[in-house]
Amino acid sequence: MKTIRTYSVGAIAAALLIGLGGCAGMSRQDQGTAAGAVIGGVAGNVVGGGGVLGTAAGAAVGGVIGHEVTKPK
Repeated sequence: MKTIRTYSVGAIAAALLIGLGGCAGMSRQDQGTAAGAVIGGVAGNVVGGGGVLGTAAGAAVGGVIGHEVTKPK
């Protein structure tokens, strides 16, 4: 079971990196929001034990943080 989880996390990370490659036309703040949502979703999944609620909450919080951190000054 541990092996499946390890491969799943690696596959998700690879898919996210490929997906973020399409962010070239986005503003810096949009990229920060997307990256924050992705990182927050992964963290929420891990902390929440793989549940949908933990993943969604992590993505929402991560998106807000990413948006605020990359706000133009």
